[in-house]
Amino acid sequence: METPEQLLKQLQSLNSLKSIVKTMKALSAANIQQYEAAVESLKEYYRTVELGLQVVLKDYDQGNEITAKGEHHHAAIIFGSELGLCGRFNEGIVKYVLGGSPRAEKKPNGKASSEKSLFLVVGSRAAGLLEDAGESVEEVFQLPGSAKGISTTVQQVLLRIDQWRHAGNLDQVDIFYNHYLSTGMYQAAKLRLLPLDIHSFAAQENLPWPSRSLPTFSMDSKPLFGALLRQYFFVTIFRACAESQASEHFTRLNTMYSAGKNIDKRFDELTASYRRVRQAAITNELLDVMSGFDATASHIE
Repeated sequence: METPEQLLKQLQSLNSLKSIVKTMKALSAANIQQYEAAVESLKEYYRTVELGLQVVLKDYDQGNEITAKGEHHHAAIIFGSELGLCGRFNEGIVKYVLGGSPRAEKKPNGKASSEKSLFLVVGSRAAGLLEDAGESVEEVFQLPGSAKGISTTVQQVLLRIDQWRHAGNLDQVDIFYNHYLSTGMYQAAKLRLLPLDIHSFAAQENLPWPSRSLPTFSMDSKPLFGALLRQYFFVTIFRACAESQASEHFTRLNTMYSAGKNIDKRFDELTASYRRVRQAAITNELLDVMSGFDATASHIE
């Protein structure tokens, strides 16, 4: 049986854990709000870029695609986490990535695809899981500590993609992340960045324009298209990063809630045990005093 001192030490440790869990819950709740706000602020900006592409691509040759030249190389941009205590957040997205990897696809003749996958991971935890699965990670970027730092991370990702494209070894880019749902839940998602599906923009030309003025532009369409395309890539990756981090902190918040409940339950059990052991110790001490008193009284008599 444990001594009262040992039980008291465990209770003190649990109190320290409760303080840590409480702090992490507060941080996760605050972070969820800032990343939710970042995602919300992107909606109008994304819509503006989308409308601009719709106008520029109005007379674009529908048979063309915006692709990168390469020898059947595929790049996967994966958003994971930098820290733990977020359940199966990283395991889920890595499993989703590997399940949709080009090397798992089959050609029409039934042979395995020869495409090579280039993995760029944002978040060291997901990178470690990919390497444990036998995959080679080209580069690992650290996650930003706040929503303000996402822009820098996105610029780094875009620069790396541009380097791959100029090296002539890239023709497809997909983004894998945990999509944050309005209900507070999340699910693994995939976005195709390249080749650009221009049909999705051109198909909107028959939709009513949001203002009374008809859209037009006077500059050369190629530089305008290039500028809009860069903004489209930026906002797409930015949104994926923000949603992924909102999902991560939501998972961590749930984990901390569960941990808090378990700590409270264990604290109550230890408190009850401590009281029983302490009461037993006090009772034994009283019995020893009474026995000593009886022995002394008998000796005096």
